[in-house]
Amino acid sequence: MEKKVLGIIGGVGPLATMLLGESIVRRTKAFSDQEHMHFIIDNDTRIPDRTAYILDHSKPNPLPVMVEDANKLADAGADMIVIPCNTAHNFYDDLQSNSKVPVLHMIRETAKKARQLNANRVGVLATIGTLTSNLYQEALMDEGIEPIIPDEVMQKDIMTVIYDYVKAGKKITSAQWQPIEAAMKNAGCDHIILGCTELSVVNRELSLDDSYIDALIVLADCAITSCGYELLD
Repeated sequence: MEKKVLGIIGGVGPLATMLLGESIVRRTKAFSDQEHMHFIIDNDTRIPDRTAYILDHSKPNPLPVMVEDANKLADAGADMIVIPCNTAHNFYDDLQSNSKVPVLHMIRETAKKARQLNANRVGVLATIGTLTSNLYQEALMDEGIEPIIPDEVMQKDIMTVIYDYVKAGKKITSAQWQPIEAAMKNAGCDHIILGCTELSVVNRELSLDDSYIDALIVLADCAITSCGYELLD
């Protein structure tokens, strides 16, 4: 397969963007600089908050900036685009229709990964924007999987982790995370999707167990294989 150049629309958030880049490098089967993927990162922190706009359309719309970035990356040589933000996939159809090159769909790929793992009842930890958009619920049901979302109290805790800790550059402890995990497992979830790339940062810091499906890692693997590279064994 011909090698393709990957474009990453970043800044959503910045730390998750860097984690995606690192994950691609670490998970690619390569033994020299020249065997690694060529990818271009546009760490565009101008992109307005996705959840804020989904909940209130009077807020700035992130779509025009994402479209601008996608085509900027294409003009720079990218053959394919990814965006390491689950909530941004609420705008996927419009982004893809206005992009000069294909855009991978992180949420659909994550739901496919859940099916490959024979998941039946999957908890979804994500922003209010992602859950309000039913992105994961629909993708999982399309794969024959029952989605389980947090209750209102737990969702507030998750948003605190995302915005007040990870986006603010603060680390969360295992003790702070444990009640969230316990609640999802008590709800009968056999797997839990980390459906926000800030939660992928939590995974990196806490080394969560194999019951978690990290959407950012799924995106990294899909980007590697879609661009014609092999995954590290």
